[in-house]
Amino acid sequence: MTEPWLKDGFEISIDPARLQIDAIADALTRTYWANGRPREVVARSLEHSRAYGLYAGDRQIGLARVVTDQATFAYLCDVYVLEEYRGRGLGKWLIDVIVNDPALAGLRRWLLATRDAHGLYRQYGFTDLQAPGLWMERFNPGGTTPTN
Repeated sequence: MTEPWLKDGFEISIDPARLQIDAIADALTRTYWANGRPREVVARSLEHSRAYGLYAGDRQIGLARVVTDQATFAYLCDVYVLEEYRGRGLGKWLIDVIVNDPALAGLRRWLLATRDAHGLYRQYGFTDLQAPGLWMERFNPGGTTPTN
């Protein structure tokens, strides 16, 4: 299975030229994890990630972003499917495409954070942290604004 990925009239593409930044920023601002994230920050985050756009024709209806070195590590984030397209298995398909993407094969560690989709991600091999005492974070709640 290679890019672009096609299923039932929908498409997943990693072509950065197809990303609809305004649509993505609008959708993300309605999520619990990216509420208030400025468009400029969304655009910069996409430039520095492997972004999987989900499309119905020319309309972007979903996204998943992977921050990765494509050798050892990946962080899956900003996963969404627009509400009117949910319930069709598109989110599952999106995750399946990502975890089976040959460009990310063999990575030692994948991480993600979710408040409410644990069941979805468990279907693709994600588990609770095996050694949470080893992990630390540096959290900046005001870190959504660009700096000079």
